[in-house]
Amino acid sequence: MTKRVVLLRHAKAERPARIADFDRPLTARGYADAGAAGAWLANGGHLPSAVICSPAKRTRQTWHGVALAMAETPAAKAGVGAEAAGGPVVSYEPSVYEGDARELLDLIQAVDPAAAVVLLIGHNPSISGLSRLLDPVRADPDGLRTSGIAVHRLAVDEWTQLRPSRGPIEATHTARS
Repeated sequence: MTKRVVLLRHAKAERPARIADFDRPLTARGYADAGAAGAWLANGGHLPSAVICSPAKRTRQTWHGVALAMAETPAAKAGVGAEAAGGPVVSYEPSVYEGDARELLDLIQAVDPAAAVVLLIGHNPSISGLSRLLDPVRADPDGLRTSGIAVHRLAVDEWTQLRPSRGPIEATHTARS
């Protein structure tokens, strides 16, 4: 069975004065780009059955935009994938905000074995670090840009079998509205 890990760096966020990094909201472009990311994922057949998301405001807003866009695609409306079946299981994990690439890998290894596609929405440098950890040859050395997506194909039956250098990149995209 082939499983996929979809890594998404949060969309473009504001940098307002006197606002903690954790509470930074998306810009108008960020909202639009999150929707573009969701449409690209759905149209490419990458509807997640599980979502792991940082609890930071900008990543939660990115997930919301992605989910809305996925729900509007023909695949979801036709009853294909997790979006049509009530949506994926979503967990907001503090270690996605605070952790490194290895901690993100640990989170994926703990996903329900029934999930076929995991979407992880996070921050740099850890999200790009995880992409390099899974595919050191093809990962972008400059890392994922805002709204950047890397789809890693895994030849494993259980998420616990996921190991470094064992997740070749199948597709990449930088969503722009």
